[in-house]
Amino acid sequence: MRSRAESLEFALLGLLTQGPLHGYELRKRMIAIYGPFRALSFSVLYPQLHRMLEAGLIEESVSDTGGISRRSRIVYAVTTDGKKRFDEITHTSSSEALDDENFEVRFAFFGPTPRGNRIAILENRLVKLVERASLIRSAMSANAGQLPDGIDKYLHEWRRHSLDSVEREIAWLEEMINIEGKSS
Repeated sequence: MRSRAESLEFALLGLLTQGPLHGYELRKRMIAIYGPFRALSFSVLYPQLHRMLEAGLIEESVSDTGGISRRSRIVYAVTTDGKKRFDEITHTSSSEALDDENFEVRFAFFGPTPRGNRIAILENRLVKLVERASLIRSAMSANAGQLPDGIDKYLHEWRRHSLDSVEREIAWLEEMINIEGKSS
């Protein structure tokens, strides 16, 4: 998944493989995956759904809501090609799954991902975070005695916090890899 659009496509396909959904419900579930601080507006969601419709990955139908509102809703469902595309992505463990956003989305759909790919994604993410921790440690140790120009105590504190966060994720990844390795 090279771009945000591909990551979004994967997440939408993952949700729609669980059953048909209308736009509002898709957005609500996407926010649950991406988190409340990464707003997913309808102006991003609907163009992506349109591209997926054009590609034949999903189809739409009109449904009466049956509630108080008399508005009809467009309901989206995954097609056979969409299921194939979702399976294709879950069966790969490319390095694109390593950045923060793509990893979160891939992890959200680890259930249908084959065990070997889950382990590969976790191990690759671990390598990336170990490198990140090393870079942060190097920057902090180079500045251990005195803060260089342009770096104040708050930026230094942010680096310390970032290192703590990365180290916690490293420990969690090691635990997840161990669990996945034992579940054979």
